[in-house]
Amino acid sequence: MTLGLIAGNGRFPFLLLDAARAQGLTVVVAAIKEETDPEIDRLAADDAQIRVHWLSLGELSRLIETFRKEGVTRAVMAGQVKHKQIFSSIRPDWRLAKLLLSLRTRSTDMLLGAVAKVLADEGIELVSSTSFLEPLLAAEGVLTKRAPGEEENKNIEYGLNVARALAAFDIGQTVVVAAQACVAVEAMEGTDATIERAGRLMRSLDDPSNGDAAAEPSILARRLTVVKVAKPNQDLRFDVPVIGTATVETMIRAGAACLSIEAGRTLLFDRDSLLARANTAGIAIVASRR
Repeated sequence: MTLGLIAGNGRFPFLLLDAARAQGLTVVVAAIKEETDPEIDRLAADDAQIRVHWLSLGELSRLIETFRKEGVTRAVMAGQVKHKQIFSSIRPDWRLAKLLLSLRTRSTDMLLGAVAKVLADEGIELVSSTSFLEPLLAAEGVLTKRAPGEEENKNIEYGLNVARALAAFDIGQTVVVAAQACVAVEAMEGTDATIERAGRLMRSLDDPSNGDAAAEPSILARRLTVVKVAKPNQDLRFDVPVIGTATVETMIRAGAACLSIEAGRTLLFDRDSLLARANTAGIAIVASRR
């Protein structure tokens, strides 16, 4: 059987590729010039069952034509395609331009859902990447040596309410909290950039150049808690919540000490390395269900 893979950025496409090949599938990769790691060409050179086709983010018609020529009837999306790319200098072909003009809003779900429908109309079923990567889904419970403390649990409870409301509008899925106050919310920039922004904001409060008030000791806890959720009606065919070692490293730089994710709906990449780094840094990670 031949599987189509629409590859975004990061390691996600490579993990999906490994899982699909372990099942004996031939994989036709639609690599996005603006996003996909060129390393994917090396894998294809070493494996006759992997075929890579490079195309621009705006070439929806070419994507369909490529999959049809390769006999693809099932495909997966793996790897982030930055939402801000739709406002970049990409040139949509006629099919994508028509799709964009037809959308009521250009949120992630609306856009990718419309692409999935176009593919389905052409006989290409988009399936969930989690069907290949189920072992990577976070199990319920505390995942690190350290459990969240009392203050962090309060932050998580507050953050979950904010994050779920945010996710319901398909704006973002991550909030960063300190002392039950929202420091940063995710929009187009992504999880790691949101955490970095929260860290910069908290550091700016300690900068004496901001005035006398900045130099005064705060009565509020300053350690950041990161809360990431799935959307209420998360379509796992695309935009699956993902946490990797890069997120932990970003948390360390930002001064974040706790991470809350959703069990069964969040993928953990490089789980052993991720948890080892979190343990070394004293970061608590907990996965809970709705």
